[in-house]
Amino acid sequence: MERTDVNTLGEFGLIDHLTKGFTKKQDATILGVGDDAAIIAGGDEQIVVSTDMLVEGIHFDFTYTPLKHLGYKAVIVNLSDICAMNARPQQITVSIALSNRFSVEALDELYAGIKAACDQYGVDLIGGDTTSSNKGLVISITAIGRAPAGRITRRSGAKPGDLVCITGSLGGAYLGLQLLEREKQVFLENPDMQPDMGEYAPTLLARQLRPEARTDMIDTFAKEGIVPTAMIDISDGLASEIFHICKASNVGAIIEESGVPISNDAQMQALEFNLDPITTALSGGEDYELLFTIDPKDTEKIRFLPDIYIAGEIVAREDGVKLHTKGGNIHPITAQGWNHF
Repeated sequence: MERTDVNTLGEFGLIDHLTKGFTKKQDATILGVGDDAAIIAGGDEQIVVSTDMLVEGIHFDFTYTPLKHLGYKAVIVNLSDICAMNARPQQITVSIALSNRFSVEALDELYAGIKAACDQYGVDLIGGDTTSSNKGLVISITAIGRAPAGRITRRSGAKPGDLVCITGSLGGAYLGLQLLEREKQVFLENPDMQPDMGEYAPTLLARQLRPEARTDMIDTFAKEGIVPTAMIDISDGLASEIFHICKASNVGAIIEESGVPISNDAQMQALEFNLDPITTALSGGEDYELLFTIDPKDTEKIRFLPDIYIAGEIVAREDGVKLHTKGGNIHPITAQGWNHF
């Protein structure tokens, strides 16, 4: 029997392969696989649902990840997907598989982080499951949100001429991870050595260990009367996410390097690591900011809003996905974000 390695397909290729034979049977299913969340009919409002799984040794390392921070982040990862649909998260379910090395007290810490996230974002924990694992910890969270039908945003609505916008700043979470990994290696070589994270660490470690979901932007869009034409959250790096929007919308894009928001701390830390700051933004991931496109008629609404940056333009598909550098050169962008396999 022929055996195909899943690595040859990648995460999204594997999803496409596994789900290609499924057809919609329920009228209430508006959108299934293929976006940040599924969409289900729900009267005047539509329901959006998303699930993410975090696996010990793949997505987190207990050498430097406190359980409380892990619980908080596990919720944020899922709430961010709801935000990417221009919806407000309302409920979560939490399922965990754990080995016998985890005590009740350890789980109390994990759930303290989950509760902190629920309290911060006004989200209810409404169920889940708990089972055993032969090794390590697995966390699976499903997030549920709602939005008026006319405000739901998919990845597939971008069109040539639309502006490409980014919230917050990029690259910080990746650089925070590099700091943690560096200090882990130092510790493994000399357990008596005290960590020395450097002056840029506080903000970068916070971006990695305790990210936030941009529900504030969903409120801003509603207040300003803005409905993005396409949107996705930046979990796998800017390059990967702009490719998802372009593929779903059948368009290309030009990203202006000068328009990509990178904090001063991230820029300085990248240079200390001998990295180009734009590379950390394009390929780093885990920032959980929003990448979205808007109709040019909304330019004046967006231009002066805080923490939103115009970073490029949607172009025709045949023009490709490219980066316009500060030096005036134009290079094709390659998606080199997080590879789940």
